[in-house]
Amino acid sequence: MSEFKKTLPARNPKKSLWFNGNLLISLFNQSVLSEQTSTKEPRVRRTTIIFLILAGIAVISGGCGYYFPHVYEGPAKTIYMPNWKNRTSQLGLDSKIYQSLSRWFQKSTSIRLTKDKSEADLILAGEIIDIDLPSVSWDRNARATEVKVKLQVRYVLKDIKSDEILWEVPRELWTEDYGTGRFSLNIAENEQEALLQILKDMSERIYLGTLDRLREKTTPAPAKQ
Repeated sequence: MSEFKKTLPARNPKKSLWFNGNLLISLFNQSVLSEQTSTKEPRVRRTTIIFLILAGIAVISGGCGYYFPHVYEGPAKTIYMPNWKNRTSQLGLDSKIYQSLSRWFQKSTSIRLTKDKSEADLILAGEIIDIDLPSVSWDRNARATEVKVKLQVRYVLKDIKSDEILWEVPRELWTEDYGTGRFSLNIAENEQEALLQILKDMSERIYLGTLDRLREKTTPAPAKQ
C-alpha cells in the first residue's frame, strides 16, 4: 500500500524555459551596457545582441525539447469521471474529490471531463475506502499536540474502447499532520484544513499520473532493429 504525507509538484528534470529566458535577458542587458560604455568594436557588439535575440526566439518558438509536466498537448481526450464511491460516514467527500480533480484537469485544454460515458475515451473511477478524523498523538504530559488525518483511496484509469487498464492503484494511504498547540479549541477546523490539503495533493498526483499515461499511450514505440 502506498503512503503519502505530502506530494510535491513534479519537477522538470531539464533546465526550465524561464531560467534560460532570464539568462538571455541578462546577457542582453550586459551587452547593451557594454556598448553604451565603450566605443570599441560597436559592430561586433551589435552582432552579439542580434544573436542573443534570435537565440531567444528560437528557444521560445521551438521549445528545444522542454517538458512541462502540468500540460498535455497530445490528441484530445474525453474522460468520464463519475463521483467516487464513498464508503465512509463523511458526507459530501466524494463531491469534494470530484471538484478538486476537476480544477486540475481544467489546466489542459486537450482534456475534457464528462458525466456521459457514451462520449468518453477513458474512464477515471475511484473509491474512498476509509477516513480517520482524527488520530491524536499525545506528549509526555498527556496533552494533545498533533492531529493526524488519514485517507485511504483506490482508483483506476481505463481505456473504454479497448478495456485496457492504463493505471491502477489498488490502495493508497494519505496522511496530513496538524499541530494543535497546548490550548487549541479549533481541532475540527484543523481536521478540515488537513483533509483539504490531502485532496489537493492527491488530485495533483492523479492529474499528473493521468497525463503521464496519456503521453505513454500516444508516444510511438521505437522501431525494432
